[in-house]
Amino acid sequence: MKNLVLIGLSGCGKTTIGKRLSRRLHMTLLDTDVMIEQKTGCTIPDIFAAQGEKGFRDIESVCAREAAALNGVIISTGGGMVLREENMKALSRNSLIIFIDRHPSHILRSTSLGDRPLVQNDRDRLFRLYTERLAIYRRHADVVIPNQGRPRTLKKRLLQILHHYRRLSTR
Repeated sequence: MKNLVLIGLSGCGKTTIGKRLSRRLHMTLLDTDVMIEQKTGCTIPDIFAAQGEKGFRDIESVCAREAAALNGVIISTGGGMVLREENMKALSRNSLIIFIDRHPSHILRSTSLGDRPLVQNDRDRLFRLYTERLAIYRRHADVVIPNQGRPRTLKKRLLQILHHYRRLSTR
């Protein structure tokens, strides 16, 4: 059974959408950031402080491989998962990759950035990351789902994901 992998900028809705898909499809939801914290016993901000971004990305790659080895799960990734090609190769082998495309202006309306090490309340940094990563997200995505954060629209987007997933699963 194929996995569903959710990619996108921090705060784009991967966890929210992942939880709803998990309930709807009766699939386990894995969050790679939670996997990292469980594996290390440290919070992500603490990992960044102690090991820097490279140390964090190394641990993230291990978790990407572990998650990719599973079948029939939903994997919510950290915003920078796409920065290493090895991560996306592993995750895409047995998965439908879904890019949740939410513009930073929408993210800032509903999300606190204080606990996110790469942006930490730096609004401009969030916009820069979006600009830097947009092409990478799109290149890796099998499906692009825009998310403006409206509940009715979100339900419609979930149905789109389910349609793509079911179509893929019957092949």
